[in-house]
Amino acid sequence: MKKLFAIFALVGVLASSTLLAQDSLSSQSSSTAAQVTSTDDVTVDEEKSFHEVVKDLYIDGNWKFMTPLLICLILGLAISIERIITLNLATTNTKKLLGQIEDALAKGGVNAALDVTRDTRGPVASIFTQGLMRYPEGLDMVEKSIVSYGGVEMGRLERGLIWISLLISLGPMLGFFGTVIGMVFAFEDIEKAGDISPNIVAGGMKVALLTTVGGLIVGMVLQVFYNYLVSKIDSLVNTMEDASISLVDILVKHKLVK
Repeated sequence: MKKLFAIFALVGVLASSTLLAQDSLSSQSSSTAAQVTSTDDVTVDEEKSFHEVVKDLYIDGNWKFMTPLLICLILGLAISIERIITLNLATTNTKKLLGQIEDALAKGGVNAALDVTRDTRGPVASIFTQGLMRYPEGLDMVEKSIVSYGGVEMGRLERGLIWISLLISLGPMLGFFGTVIGMVFAFEDIEKAGDISPNIVAGGMKVALLTTVGGLIVGMVLQVFYNYLVSKIDSLVNTMEDASISLVDILVKHKLVK
């Protein structure tokens, strides 16, 4: 997770630096661009790519307010992608695993079954290992061990969700903060000019609206990932519970616990 987090953080810093550099270059060349005719301007606007449009909106929204939103989005995506990869790797074919355990119990006893669970990746196999290690102590201890370690595995599956939830709330809040600051700038410009003019108000209003849009986009994108992760975790937890009951039934069937 740390490596993936570092990669996304580096990409975010580089992206922000690139946008700021492009903003500086565009401001330096503004005097030259002003000599282009209106017909040419329309043609250039029509040929702008999606990346260029996003870059222009980022610059128009004021990098001081848009950069925190970009950081929130990058961090949220980094954590979400890491969690998605981890949860998919934690998925186990429980029917196949239970069949292997039953065959191992029939042929080599509990030690053979432990070899199977230890060689299998995922929370289900880890819970099975804990339960099988307690089989000499009776059925009650096997069930208690499965329940206790199931809680531990559930905590591991839910790790990182709290940070995604924080970023989901923080993104729109930062957007609204930029909105308020943009409105303050607009009223300051009106106060200095002593007149309410669309040209005077437009700059602050544009910053206000773009930061709001940016914050809402961050919240919506991360909310989709969050709901997917919650659904995936619920599915894994249900699978663990069903598989644990099946394991106890198998142990009783083979008369390994009383």
